[in-house]
Amino acid sequence: MTVTHERFEQGMTYAAYKEQMTRNRARLEENERTVELVASDLAFFHALPEALKVVVITEDWCGDAIANLPVLARLAEASGKLELRIFLRDQNLDLMDQYLKEGKYRSVPTIVFFSADLRQLGVWIERPAKITAQQSAELETLLSTAPELQGIDPNTSPALLPEAARNRVMRFYTEFQARTRVDANAEVVREVRALVEAGLARQEASHGA
Repeated sequence: MTVTHERFEQGMTYAAYKEQMTRNRARLEENERTVELVASDLAFFHALPEALKVVVITEDWCGDAIANLPVLARLAEASGKLELRIFLRDQNLDLMDQYLKEGKYRSVPTIVFFSADLRQLGVWIERPAKITAQQSAELETLLSTAPELQGIDPNTSPALLPEAARNRVMRFYTEFQARTRVDANAEVVREVRALVEAGLARQEASHGA
């Protein structure tokens, strides 16, 4: 199954997505205000011959989406070369199940980049790899030192933890995102640019073959 122009247009614009949010809108918009874009990255996107189409699969309860979707939105606004359409994961499983993380996880945000004629360029999921590694290392340290987290499996969903442990883990995620936001924002843009560059290069190579 592929994304057609008709299916793409069924998605929400970023503004419409924000209007229907039932939680975390203030956090999302605060994150928007902190995004700083580098001139060289903007120049790359400005130079694209036509706007790319971008499918975003997300939910407003997701911390990674609240942190990272504003970066993409600001890049789209400033460059004029990313046309976003946003789909709620749980209402669009036909899309979500095409882009499962590791072939099995319905992870959000999942962001899929397409050429103007909807040839897929690449998929970006959750958060930057560098930030994932840093977060995992710091969480592992916390799990080994915090009294309320002793014996907790690091792969356990916070929703399944006892209340005290869940609160401590969620506080960790909130504090981590606040502390690493500038670096994380830069990594989002770096990874997205690299993904688009690689996708366009593959497309050009296939045309020349």
